[in-house]
Amino acid sequence: MGRKVNQPDEGPQDSRVPLLEAIATRMGELRRSERKVAEAVLASPGDVVHLSMAALAERAGVSEPTVMRFCTAMGARGFQAFKLELAQTVALGLPATHSAIEPGESVPTLIGKVFDQSISSLDRARRALETERIEEAVELLAGAGEIVFAGFGASSIVAQDAQQKFPLFGVPCSAPVDAHQQFIAASMAGPGTVFVALSNTGRTQSVLDVAAVAQEQGARVIGITGEQSPLAELADVPLVVKTFEDTDFYTPTLSRLAALVVIDVLATGVALRRPPEHLARLQRMKEELTAMRTGARKAVSPRVE
Repeated sequence: MGRKVNQPDEGPQDSRVPLLEAIATRMGELRRSERKVAEAVLASPGDVVHLSMAALAERAGVSEPTVMRFCTAMGARGFQAFKLELAQTVALGLPATHSAIEPGESVPTLIGKVFDQSISSLDRARRALETERIEEAVELLAGAGEIVFAGFGASSIVAQDAQQKFPLFGVPCSAPVDAHQQFIAASMAGPGTVFVALSNTGRTQSVLDVAAVAQEQGARVIGITGEQSPLAELADVPLVVKTFEDTDFYTPTLSRLAALVVIDVLATGVALRRPPEHLARLQRMKEELTAMRTGARKAVSPRVE
């Protein structure tokens, strides 16, 4: 069966695998002649968007019927439908696997590749997120009496950012940095606590340990991880945030960017479930912050008894 693509009479299918990723993944399943077309597309996807079927066939060294078979194998109804989806993919930026950063890159090239990697990786994370799991996580957080965020390294940065959003969550939030402090927070957790454990690999032992301790104390655990992992198995609500992460020295921390966006989704989702008066307080807080930053807010003089 070919890979299903959006059709005019169908709604969005955000869970689909992006086109270039699908081509690279299914390369081994294609006929030798079709692989030539796939290689030509992956080599210059931006150029292929503007080619006719005859021109692509000539570039790949195959016949036009072979190009059509390739498009059908990838789930498209025809060559034009294939090019339309390819254009949409290129507009989002090339996946990190097709825009690898090399030593000695010029600054303009570096800018383009870093942004391409980030944009396409965020798009991949969005497509792979399970909506039902996000809804479960929002409901847990909306009913929490307190929220604890825990992670190490880049995940610790995400945890600190999440803690800064406590006005949106509407309940006390903490993000202990030290492993001992995290363990203490987990030990003091209870049925009203939601413990948000963050680890892109899902295998950081310290994170797994504190999440397990929190669970033993009656807390519910949300796990934010980059793949199916021990953390995903442990968590009451696993959120798998897939990215084009790479530990190469030149590669940005894409998993951190995606996790930050997921935290924003959760915080906004919880805020929208709060009563109207909570949203009104948030608005007043924002207005006061703006006034403070611009110097428009009048300082309160100390009261003299």
